Amino acid sequence: MNKEKKLSANPPSGFVDRYGNELALKENLIAKIEKNFLKFGFSKLETPSFEISENIGKFLPDEDRPSSGVFGFQEENDSWISLRYDLTAPLARYVSQNYLNISNPFKRFQIGNVWRNEKPGPGRFREFTQADCDIIGSNNLLADAEMCNLLADTLNFCGLEKNQYQIKLSNRKLIQGLIENLKISESKQQLTVLRAIDKLDRVGTDGVKQLLTIGREDKSGDKTVGANLSDYQAEEIVSFINMKSLDEIKSAIPNKLVEDGVDELNKVLDGINYSSNFDQIIFSPEVIRGLEYYDGPIFEANLTFKVKNQKNQEVEFGSVGGGGRYNSLVSRFKKVDLSATGVSIGLDRLLYALVQLNKIEVKNYSPIIICVLDKKYLSNYYELLSQLRNQNIRSEIYLGDSGLKSQLKYADKRSAPAVILCGEDEFKNNKITIKKLNSNLNETSKNLSREEWKKSENTQITCDKENLIDEIKKLI
Repeated sequence: MNKEKKLSANPPSGFVDRYGNELALKENLIAKIEKNFLKFGFSKLETPSFEISENIGKFLPDEDRPSSGVFGFQEENDSWISLRYDLTAPLARYVSQNYLNISNPFKRFQIGNVWRNEKPGPGRFREFTQADCDIIGSNNLLADAEMCNLLADTLNFCGLEKNQYQIKLSNRKLIQGLIENLKISESKQQLTVLRAIDKLDRVGTDGVKQLLTIGREDKSGDKTVGANLSDYQAEEIVSFINMKSLDEIKSAIPNKLVEDGVDELNKVLDGINYSSNFDQIIFSPEVIRGLEYYDGPIFEANLTFKVKNQKNQEVEFGSVGGGGRYNSLVSRFKKVDLSATGVSIGLDRLLYALVQLNKIEVKNYSPIIICVLDKKYLSNYYELLSQLRNQNIRSEIYLGDSGLKSQLKYADKRSAPAVILCGEDEFKNNKITIKKLNSNLNETSKNLSREEWKKSENTQITCDKENLIDEIKKLI
């Protein structure tokens, strides 16, 4: 007899469940970021999770694999739709659809989930939350400086110290000018070069050289196809990413694109100097940003401290966000010339780092539990519940059928700050008994054994019914 195969209770690789305090921490971070975006004058936008596949930037459908890099499916009319890869391509579509009715420049922010059909890894998920701000319709490079300032200010506002992150600034025109000089003309090869440089933090200089030439095989045996450049071309690119100043690049690479890129960066840096975050932002030519549509100034925020991975090993954390200028994305939808610049923060990665630094917290997430000692007093218990909820105090009545011992175990599992214990004596004398739970005690009390805690003072109080709200508010 064949036994029925049991279903896996695990989510797919690269996806996670969140609940309770972990989710509350994330929501708290979202609220902080949204508050800061509003402070900078941006308005909120919401777009669908699905987009027409050919609208998602570089991941255009092809004959062999129409949804490469994204999660997509084919509809009955043979068209493809995909879960959005980022929040920028949907923004470009929205602006092209509504450009006659929106302000110019158009300043919007959006916080939402995105999906990437890529190999997951420590701290890298296939579904994650991004927080984006963009300015559409401004050629002024002060807009790019504003994006850098916004990124720094948001990281500060979320709890990072200035010595815990650095924003690296460059310009796509610099590498494009070098590629032009090296006569790398095939577009697919150019894209492979950009992606190779973008992996510098993960694979190191030797790894980049391999990706620029013959390709690279990682520890798992996965092979990444190289750009098939000559050794000379690869050495020139590696030399470029190690240059330290704009003047050095301008003199080493005689090219009009490079000259324009340097001039643009000098203007962006002038704008950054107007802000209080100028010391957080430095020129760094290895910044590429992986997305194909960037065509001007680009920047990336990297954390400067190490974190522990799932194996409890200290590792470099890397980027938590970045952005840049993309002047041609909107024109893919309509023949309108709208310049744009924006920033995107990887919210889940930032949250992971802040939790490791103990830089983010929330008030107790769990409710006060009203224990049911005698069902004949249900109306009294619900009266207490109404009092608590009318004061916006998270609270609930135990809805199971077990006795007091199980009810207390339930409250403990919920990390409830306290339970309310009322029986015949309490109701007869208009009193309320409140029992504090171990999860709500101070750090000194938490070091007590369970038996010592039970015997310690202040674990249980009895108060007049009229003082219930005041006593509970002391605990939450």
